[in-house]
Amino acid sequence: MNAIELGIFASRISAVCDEMGAVLRRAALSPNIKDRLDFSCAVFDAAGELCAQAAHIPVHLGSMAYAMRDIVGSLDWAPGDMVIVNDPYLGGTHLPDVTLIAPLHVEGELAGFVVNRAHHADIGAATPGSMPVSRSLEEEGMVIPPSCLVRGGLVQEDFLGQILGRSRNAAQCRGDYAAQISANRCGLERLGALVSRMGVAAYGAALLALNDYGARLAGEALEAIPDGEYGFCDVMDDDGTGQQDIPIQVSLRVDRGTVIADFEGTAPQVPGNINCPLSVAAAAVYYVFRCLMPEHTPACAGSFRRIAIRAPEGCLLNARRPAAVAAGNVETSTRVVDVLLGALAQALPERIPAASQGSMNNVAMGGRHQGGHWDYYETLAGGMGAGPLGGGLSAVHTHMTNTLNTPIESAEMHFPLRIRRYGLRRGSGGKGRRNGGDGLVREYEFLAPASVTLLTERRRHAPWGLDGGGGGRPGRNLFNGRPVPPKVVLQAHAGDRLTIETPGGGGWGAPDPEPGMKAGMQDGAQ
Repeated sequence: MNAIELGIFASRISAVCDEMGAVLRRAALSPNIKDRLDFSCAVFDAAGELCAQAAHIPVHLGSMAYAMRDIVGSLDWAPGDMVIVNDPYLGGTHLPDVTLIAPLHVEGELAGFVVNRAHHADIGAATPGSMPVSRSLEEEGMVIPPSCLVRGGLVQEDFLGQILGRSRNAAQCRGDYAAQISANRCGLERLGALVSRMGVAAYGAALLALNDYGARLAGEALEAIPDGEYGFCDVMDDDGTGQQDIPIQVSLRVDRGTVIADFEGTAPQVPGNINCPLSVAAAAVYYVFRCLMPEHTPACAGSFRRIAIRAPEGCLLNARRPAAVAAGNVETSTRVVDVLLGALAQALPERIPAASQGSMNNVAMGGRHQGGHWDYYETLAGGMGAGPLGGGLSAVHTHMTNTLNTPIESAEMHFPLRIRRYGLRRGSGGKGRRNGGDGLVREYEFLAPASVTLLTERRRHAPWGLDGGGGGRPGRNLFNGRPVPPKVVLQAHAGDRLTIETPGGGGWGAPDPEPGMKAGMQDGAQ
């Protein structure tokens, strides 16, 4: 296969993921999927190795890439089947992220898989939004081990009914599952046409060539990192149960383009829900090193061959069942990115930015209204860290999240809420030669009683700056004007207001002297 043919093949297989995402977005009912775009789509080979993915959610896709091989090897796959799973300890991330896996058979032979993962605002937890301040996995909702949801092309209605029975809004939930099934059917049709046109053997050979190409590009990028050992430690604010300043530590060992990310020294798993399975930590590692690779590097297994991950079993990043993990997927994964960037800044100071906001600022809420039940969940943007080449962007989602905020019109149309304020938190970015981006302010007024859960970080410890740049301002949560903890459950009444002020990004480089000071320095030099 020559370079032109390989480029066309890579584009075609990536387009399958893009079209799956388009179908999922347009067919879904919940604002969480159709407006926030909290979903991901990918293609895997017959062994469960990543072949292609759309530019969706890094924490979804990296964890799928890490865990799919085990799932694929543990099941028998028949044409027309689709397997559903959300168990974090069997290939998932946290319970609201529900994955559907569909095998592709061509000429009676298993040729690969299409996969999508989408966040469901209600997976049966006791608190609305299914992001509780929990102490065990069972408190976080319905745990679904790898199970057949579609068999021989037919939806298993009894099993789907069991899942819907745990939801407070079964009609919306059914619509979202139907959208996920439709997305996979679209993927099977498009990928099946590609494989049939090429032939199974030629398709397999093209995947080998694609992985080799990815490995070469990744190898060149990793070889640009100077050999050595680079360490960094940062902390989580708290776990929601009283544990504070919980360390995450990494040692990066680089040797001729091979990288080992060793998290020895990271805190043991905690009672609260900031623990995560190793697949989530792996997603953060893959994401950071993917950012160092050329933009055209294919998103395939070959691109990650030289990266190894180690974390002691039972630590915060490799928790044992039944540790609670709801916030590990969203909050702890962002801190893993921070510690990796902190370590890499020692090796590549001219390429690595300061810390971004370091939180997804999770807001989950719901209750009864007008005879029905509503569940709502969103993550909020914040400040991006500045870097050697430019200042940080303001009010953007960074690193492990790639979603949108729910538009005001959608939130107010679907839920008993009024968005009173939504704008930049000016001056929250860290100062430097290049300033960090500002966070945002979002204020909700409740029009009906609601239970509210906040899972947030960077409220006690500021996002750090680099090379003399200042840190961003920590975030702040206010309920009726009074500060509340980073992780908390609140009971709101009609008329109550919740204000979230998200963190700013860190600054980069020592600030230039003020004009008057600069003149004085010049006079002194004379």
